[in-house]
Amino acid sequence: MEQEQLVAIHKNNAGEIISFQTSSGRIISYRKALMEASTGTISGVNINEGGDGMISLVSADGSAFEQYPDIY
Repeated sequence: MEQEQLVAIHKNNAGEIISFQTSSGRIISYRKALMEASTGTISGVNINEGGDGMISLVSADGSAFEQYPDIY
């Protein structure tokens, strides 16, 4: 299976990213994106574990996901 990249985001009313669109057009949840990044299905992102134990996705090139277009 070819690796996908994240190309767009969707935020909730609190401004938190809750889902992504992939380069193949799939809409996946943040949690699914974390899982797929850890297995190598999604490239171009890194998994970051904060001091509080929270795991999050960060763009591999250092750009903020907020620069990504909105899905809707």
